[in-house]
Amino acid sequence: MSRIAALAALALFSSIAQAQSANPVGLWKTIDDASGEPKALVRISLDGGGALTGTIEKLFRKPGEDPNPKCDKCEGAKKDQPITGMQILSGLKLDGDEWTGGEILDPNNGKVYKAKARLADGGKKLEVRGFIGVALLGRTQTWMRE
Repeated sequence: MSRIAALAALALFSSIAQAQSANPVGLWKTIDDASGEPKALVRISLDGGGALTGTIEKLFRKPGEDPNPKCDKCEGAKKDQPITGMQILSGLKLDGDEWTGGEILDPNNGKVYKAKARLADGGKKLEVRGFIGVALLGRTQTWMRE
């Protein structure tokens, strides 16, 4: 009987690990697609409607850079607000093996783009694509799970 319980527990833990790797909820290190350097830590969570949201928890700043910059190029309620703590990702809903239909804010230029995301490398990487109009007109960043 204990052998059956042990196998059941192993199966449960295995399915939990697979579910975590198949879900983008968690902490991600963003990597700048131009420089290849880490830019921020973003916490992705599910909102009440089942959509992904992403909030910046930490910025990686170089010596001499403002440690707590504000989004001076943003518009509306985010104008001149601290970038740390800002929600930059919203509205992504699961569609097959991708999360689509959302938006992403680039705090460097204050622009909001359509967004989609897809897990890669067994859930260790998240490919986040921001685009205008169609997905072909955009750029992709690969974020690393922390």
